[in-house]
Amino acid sequence: MSNSTLARRIPALALLLVACGGEGPPQQAAQDDFAAESNRGQAFIQDASATPNILQIAIGSEDHTTLAAAVQAAELENVLVNAGPLTVFAPTDEAFAALPEGTLEELLKPENKQTLANIVTSHAAPGKFTVEQLADGMQLYQATGHYIPVEVRDGATYVNGARILATVPATNGIVHVIDQVFLIAAPE
Repeated sequence: MSNSTLARRIPALALLLVACGGEGPPQQAAQDDFAAESNRGQAFIQDASATPNILQIAIGSEDHTTLAAAVQAAELENVLVNAGPLTVFAPTDEAFAALPEGTLEELLKPENKQTLANIVTSHAAPGKFTVEQLADGMQLYQATGHYIPVEVRDGATYVNGARILATVPATNGIVHVIDQVFLIAAPE
């Protein structure tokens, strides 16, 4: 073997030795890494330069830690990153704190996952509705199959009795920050 052939093969041999140095064959490690990541779904893909999606807005907000925890406990992360568009009414942490004592703790128990999922889902409407599109007297269809009333009074917009405090655009819809939690029962 010539020196030039040997020189070309040494880096390849070194790479092979490094790759095989871990536990099990390198293909298995790569498959395990892929399987672990693919089980998490698109909710966990990160792109720091893009406009955030609805889930990223909730998770990144200091005022929505309880909502983010509820979404995660109900395992609805992937729903909030889908293409949408969705309009999400996002209760603040203060809104959750105003619930009757013990309500939130009860909802976050694993055995109440479906009830929690229904409550979280009741805060989402298919489509993108800006504040200007939410007209007084309108009945807005929610993802749970309910209609909630829209009211405009004294220059403020209210949905299901909750006041819209702020609006944040998302890549897959819009988030309206609200001051109350919708405790809506599942449709019959």
